[in-house]
Amino acid sequence: MPATRANHAPRAPGLPEALAIQRRVVHALLMREVITRFGRYNLGVLWLVVEPMIFTLGVMALWTFAGLSHKALPVAAFAITGYSSVLMWRNAANRCVFAVQGNINLLYHRRVRLFDVFLARVLLELAGATGSYTVLSVLFIAMGWMAPPADMAAVAAGWLMLAWFGAALAFVVGAATAYSHVIERLWHPCTYLLFPLSGAGFMADWFSPAAREVLLWLPMVHGVELLREGWFGGLVRTHHDVAYMATVCLALTLVGLFLLRDAALRVKNE
Repeated sequence: MPATRANHAPRAPGLPEALAIQRRVVHALLMREVITRFGRYNLGVLWLVVEPMIFTLGVMALWTFAGLSHKALPVAAFAITGYSSVLMWRNAANRCVFAVQGNINLLYHRRVRLFDVFLARVLLELAGATGSYTVLSVLFIAMGWMAPPADMAAVAAGWLMLAWFGAALAFVVGAATAYSHVIERLWHPCTYLLFPLSGAGFMADWFSPAAREVLLWLPMVHGVELLREGWFGGLVRTHHDVAYMATVCLALTLVGLFLLRDAALRVKNE
């Protein structure tokens, strides 16, 4: 009898191979996003860092010219620690709005998943905000406008917690817009409401205990407080609960991943 050829199913990639594939996919999506948004000319990808720098510098200039003081804290450091963090979580969520609808064609590629699309956009925004924050900090320290951080570990922890919050929020908001356009209509007013309550322009200690308790329900306030504790040390009295912020971030992450998975299934079934 002639030998029959066995039908073998395609071998599922192991974990190292799967991670290597995802890294290549996310890198390709990042390059695509950079070229689409910034092009190949003028400043190009540098706009990723320049845009948040312009905004932060504008806020700092307005505070300086208006003579606004923040309890003897340096205006430069106060503005950078506050508004750089706001730009990170706000821009990350904004860039993921309608990311599902705008990238449906990419999802027909076997290797591209909806999570990869969102991850590329979030990483791009986090990198831009981090680059702007780092460049401005180093520049102003060199110019003598602000002192170096009192506790670099606290600065890094605060920034990482804010980055986690921004990524988790982006997953939730972006995936939710796949279900209804109303989410996008509601999200933009929410950003205007959250902006003044996010801790960018105040310290929690400036409020009464009752008002402070309400403000500390917002997770980003804890991150900004921790960030400023690292910068200013004993100059400020901060109020933050890293465990609470981590719990909220974890919950948002799980909800966002569930919504992304469900949205991807909806796209496949359409």
